[in-house]
Amino acid sequence: MAIPMREPTFLILTALARAPMHGYGLITEVAELSGGRLELRPGTLYGALDRLADDGLVTLDREEVVDGRARKYYRLTDQGDAALRAETERLRRNVEAASARLAARTSLRPVTGVARTRPAALGGAA
Repeated sequence: MAIPMREPTFLILTALARAPMHGYGLITEVAELSGGRLELRPGTLYGALDRLADDGLVTLDREEVVDGRARKYYRLTDQGDAALRAETERLRRNVEAASARLAARTSLRPVTGVARTRPAALGGAA
């Protein structure tokens, strides 16, 4: 994926990076990874999985029957692994850039309670 991933896509791929999972497991894992901020509905999840499969990022790993119901397990493909690694690196670089800017901003803040004078070039006392 050349464009930045949407958060649900990133979290679905992240959940699948550890091991193949079925739909309900993915819903639970994505909620946990997001700290409860993102709760996928089954229709949203399976739509995303279909799209990710069409893009070659995930594939059907296996099917089981549990309590009379079919349970499909999905896994990350090599292409999905590469896409997740690339997106993780992109996000890491963004975090580093933002952290550096915030650190620089913090170091430029005036100390509270200290009188400031204007430089002579701006009409202040020399």
